[in-house]
Amino acid sequence: MADALAIEAYRATRPFPPEERYGLTSQIRRAAVSVPTNIVEGCARQSKADYLKFLNIALGSLRELGYLCDLSQRLGIMQEDDAAAIGRRYDEACRVLCGLIESLRAKQTA
Repeated sequence: MADALAIEAYRATRPFPPEERYGLTSQIRRAAVSVPTNIVEGCARQSKADYLKFLNIALGSLRELGYLCDLSQRLGIMQEDDAAAIGRRYDEACRVLCGLIESLRAKQTA
């Protein structure tokens, strides 16, 4: 899910103006790639505490991506249909990631 979101973010930022290459384009792409990267890295850790730490970092990057895409749309840089597609994937990824974090936290305290 996070991987599909990263691919969608790359696709949506392709038509961004050249002057945004080191601005919003770069920030959106870095945030988008950070989500699955941190999930994968956390999964490879030996403890649930480490896994949770990386999942929380992934969630922070996901929220950052959501804000940047919203900002890009409001600035007229991101197409409305691209923002809507990312928004749908973002909502789903948030639900799943938040659920996973809550589940692991509950197991940690049990």
